[in-house]
Order: sequence, then C-alpha cells, then structure tokens
Amino acid sequence: MTKKKDFAKATPWLSAIGLFVLWELIVRIFNIPVYVLPTPSESIMVGWEFRAAIWMHALQTLYTTLAGFAIAVVFGVILGALVGSSKAVYDAANPLLVGFNSVPKVALVPVLVMWFGIGTVPAIITAFLISFFPIVVNVATGLATLEPELRDVLRSLGATRRDILVKVGFPRAMPYFFASLKVAITLAFVGSVISETVASNLGVGYLMLSASSKFNMPLVFAGLLVIAVMGIAMYELFNIIERRSTKWANRGNPAN
Repeated sequence: MTKKKDFAKATPWLSAIGLFVLWELIVRIFNIPVYVLPTPSESIMVGWEFRAAIWMHALQTLYTTLAGFAIAVVFGVILGALVGSSKAVYDAANPLLVGFNSVPKVALVPVLVMWFGIGTVPAIITAFLISFFPIVVNVATGLATLEPELRDVLRSLGATRRDILVKVGFPRAMPYFFASLKVAITLAFVGSVISETVASNLGVGYLMLSASSKFNMPLVFAGLLVIAVMGIAMYELFNIIERRSTKWANRGNPAN
C-alpha cells in the first residue's frame, strides 16, 4: 500500500520528466531550428540566464492574476448564491451570463485599454472576467442540487430560507465551489497573460511578446514554463485546501 502511494505521488514528476525527454529527443532527432521550437534544456538555460527579468515579470503576472481571481471569487460567490437560490434570478441572469461568457475576452482588452490605459488594471479586469463564470455556475449548481425533500424537512423543523441556505446549502456547495476555484485560477492566468501581450509593459505576457519580436524562442518558452509552474502551484494549493475542507465529501475516494 505504501509503495502504491509513493508511486502515485511520483507519477506527476515522472510524466513531466517523460514529456521533457520526449520533447528534447524530437527536437534533436528532427533537427528543428531553435527559432521554431527550442529544446526544454535550452529554454531552462535561457530562463536561468534571464532569471532576474523573468522573476520581475512573473511577480507582476502573479499579482494581476491573484487580484482578478480574488474579485472573481467575491462576485462569483454572491452571484452564484443568488442564481442558485432563486428561480427568478436564474431565469433573468442565466441568458446574460451565457452570452457574456461566449464573448472572447481578448476582444474586450482594447476596450479596457481605452477606458483604463495600458498596464495593470486591464490585466486584473481580464483575469476577473475570464475566471468568474465557472465560480458562478458551480456555486449555483451546488445550491440548486439541494434535495426538495430535505428543504421540506428543514422547513417543517422551523428553518427559515436563510437558515437552509447558510447552514445546509453553502456546506453542500463547498465541493462545487472548490472545484470551480481550481478551474478559475488557471483561467485567471490566461486572462492576465492575454492582457499583458496586448496592452502592458510588464508581466510574463509582455516578456514573451518582446522575446518573440526578437526571435528569442527559448525565452518565449521559458516564459510559458514559468506560467505553467505558477498555474500548477496555485491549482495544487487549492487542491490541498479542498481536500482538507471537504473530507466529508471525499470519504469514498481512494486518492484521499
């Protein structure tokens, strides 16, 4: 049993190493030019060479991502609670939410630039816009799936609508909520980087755009690797919080 757990913990590292080895072999065997596809070893070496610049830009991207994500969590929980607990709000808001989510967020960046100028604010807003939808949907779904029979029993015991929502609805929606956080944080990185490539002078997106204009593909891929590492780190952070906060919902899961 211990060996199986150790192997399970090592599986992500083994798969990542295998991917990098395959990538390295393909580039070298087919002699792909570095300006088309650099090897992972070249990207890592260039990343180390420009580590000071990458660190500065990575902190900016992390800041805009977390700021937009935090706003998305607040608005997503509030709107999700309204949509999930009220049929009237659901009927009114659902078409608007679906329509808004269908709009490519990259198309909104020029509008945000016209309103707020280039820099940090458009990146935060883009991260917010692209990440709040899954939070709304999952929170609303978690609240809406509360069994009618359970509602009737609670009402018969004197529970108010607020009591049902706070003491039963929200706890029942926690697994949905944490699942949405893991999706939303990765989408927030996408939003920040999109905005940085279009309208910013700081951030990993700007660094990658600047590097690509000089055909410095190893630096571009170094930036991609940094974003991937930050995304994985934040995903795993919320995964750990989820496992500790919702153990009751995962008792039958062997992975827990």
